[in-house]
Amino acid sequence: MRSAALRFENFYMPAYCLFQMIWGPREDPLVNLEAASEDIDLYEILGIDKGASKAEVKKAYHKAALSSHPDKVSQEDRGDAEIRFKAVSQAYEILQDDQKRHLYDTHGMSAFDGSQRGGMGAGVDLDDILGQMFGMGGGAPPGFGGPGGPRKPARGRDEEQEYSVTLEELYKGKTTKFSSTKNVICSHCKGQGGKDKAKAKQCASCQGKGSVLGIRAIGPGLVTQERTICAACKGAGTVFKEKDRCKKCKGNRVTEERKILELYIPRGSKDGDKVVLPGEADQSPDQEPGDIVFNLVEAEHPDFRRAGPDLSARLEITLAEALCGFSRVVIKHLDGRGIHINHQQKGRILRPEQVLKVGGEGMPYKKSDQRGDLYLIVVIKFPEDGWLPDESAKSKLQELLPKPDDPIEVETMDEVDYDEAASLEDFGGKDEHGGGAWEDDDEDGQPQCAQQ
Repeated sequence: MRSAALRFENFYMPAYCLFQMIWGPREDPLVNLEAASEDIDLYEILGIDKGASKAEVKKAYHKAALSSHPDKVSQEDRGDAEIRFKAVSQAYEILQDDQKRHLYDTHGMSAFDGSQRGGMGAGVDLDDILGQMFGMGGGAPPGFGGPGGPRKPARGRDEEQEYSVTLEELYKGKTTKFSSTKNVICSHCKGQGGKDKAKAKQCASCQGKGSVLGIRAIGPGLVTQERTICAACKGAGTVFKEKDRCKKCKGNRVTEERKILELYIPRGSKDGDKVVLPGEADQSPDQEPGDIVFNLVEAEHPDFRRAGPDLSARLEITLAEALCGFSRVVIKHLDGRGIHINHQQKGRILRPEQVLKVGGEGMPYKKSDQRGDLYLIVVIKFPEDGWLPDESAKSKLQELLPKPDDPIEVETMDEVDYDEAASLEDFGGKDEHGGGAWEDDDEDGQPQCAQQ
């Protein structure tokens, strides 16, 4: 008992004080959402969906606060406006904070009921709150079973997986359907695991806690204790005799179900984006199901490269086109359209690695009609050897092309042979010692001058 008391003093007391500082009782005489009915919908107060982002919550709050501000109404309506303004402010305070919002989504307004248990409703257990704050999925530490039954995470785990997409699919967007097999609450026993009126007994493996303490390696020579769902009772804390088990789920409380789901990838999505299917992960009794999360992986494209909303591609042209201009389709875009460039020469010559920017032909922005830009990098294809038909054609070409610079004047000259198939990979390859002028003697290890 003394060790248990020390554990409570060293862990629970500081955490409980922190909880009180963050979610302590309210002192607002005008409006008290925590003490109101649990049917209150904070999202409805702000006029937003449950999946609204923080930015959308903030925008809705500013709009609602402005419309309900007491200074904006007549004197006789000021009392009602003050109540509405306080409700809007308190709804924003909860929904803009990730921890408070998760508590509200999980437990409703009972999580903020200041009239019970120092700011927590009767339906909210301190172990559940601490588990969400500090990752204690198994509830209390060893020695604290507590009267609330087995401790379980308030929310199931998300199921994450990679999903490969092409650049074309990211450009145009994609909707696809797929089959998912997951665990769902048994419809026959409603997740109880046993027959109607059958009594379950306490699980002997976990002593009714629903979880067991185990050891997990976290590194070479390092282990840690962690609580995991009891395999014997599947986290229920109780088990039924074989004759009393549900015939449909065999006492497992869940059954497998096949469901067709739809995956929508918005146009303009990028590598690393997440597409979330809320609540579509495995179900478990007394637990909110997690999400199915797809992490998008962009496949490499043979023609285009992407950098944010911009695209780049090679623009291959002939030497004649570089010198004289052209007007033609130069590349097939990701949606199948041809991109036509009309480059009239007029003294402007295209050079290798020159970049042509085509505005508005890059990737689309999400939820917008705007697009990035397309950058075309000039690559000049020179003619093959022997393409000139005869010497007369060569002479005519020399007459048309600019003349070379004046010759370099020197006192002596050597005419040398050359290798036109050489490569810079051989550059520096004849330095046998890598630039060093000393080598070690094998016998005494003393440095000696290298033989020249």
